[in-house]
Amino acid sequence: MNTQSKITRKTIMDIRKMKEQGEKISMLTAYDYPMACILDECDIDIILVGDSLGNVILGYDSTLPVTMDDMVRHTQAVTRGVQKAMIVADMPFMSYQTSVDAALANAGRLLKEGHAQAVKLEGGREHADIVYKMTYAGIPVMAHLGLTPQSVNQLGGYKVQGKNEDAAKNIMRDAKILEEAGAFSLVLECVPEALAKEITATLSMPTIGIGAGVHCDGQVLVINDMLGISGRAVPKFVKKYAELNQEMKKAVKSYISEVKTGAFPDERYSFK
Repeated sequence: MNTQSKITRKTIMDIRKMKEQGEKISMLTAYDYPMACILDECDIDIILVGDSLGNVILGYDSTLPVTMDDMVRHTQAVTRGVQKAMIVADMPFMSYQTSVDAALANAGRLLKEGHAQAVKLEGGREHADIVYKMTYAGIPVMAHLGLTPQSVNQLGGYKVQGKNEDAAKNIMRDAKILEEAGAFSLVLECVPEALAKEITATLSMPTIGIGAGVHCDGQVLVINDMLGISGRAVPKFVKKYAELNQEMKKAVKSYISEVKTGAFPDERYSFK
């Protein structure tokens, strides 16, 4: 039996309806099966299989080395654990910038092999044709403006974008163009709150903020950051809802101590 036929995840229509009804959209990243199961059981609206896995899972210092094979494999793992949430997969660096044909083929892999329902790509009007062609081909696209990590070398670092009038106008213009091209939603990263509020009010598609203030239609964070798993310094916009790094170290140190002293395993964990 094809288990995929049983899946009744949220769709782009559900996400659009949430904006229309004024219901905030919750979104978090996940990169593996167990975390996906937890998020889905908690009724998260959207799970993003982010290329941030390069930083928090694969140990790179940026998202740039992440490959299509990396994204497909991790998207497959996430989709196995999800029944309700919508799943969006990131298009990694240089998987869509070279040509429309390459973009369509790679996006198709994330839907066909990874079983994602949509893809996310970074950039503005320069990728409007790709967004249009993907949408026309039946591939829903979540756009991403502001601080776009794949362009960190061009941006000169991880900085707030759209702070002056010209930059703000460019982001607004890009947002409108991407919506006209067919994008169903837009991530706004590290932009001033007032600009995010204006864009959200102007567009009919939902906006998802990350470091963009409270006026966006939804919010997204990297799961490892908000749970305090990595132990690394996090951006200003990240609220840590837990400090699991310390709890995990505490558990591991207890295990090591009990193994060294012979306290584990005792009779409860042994067979007679």
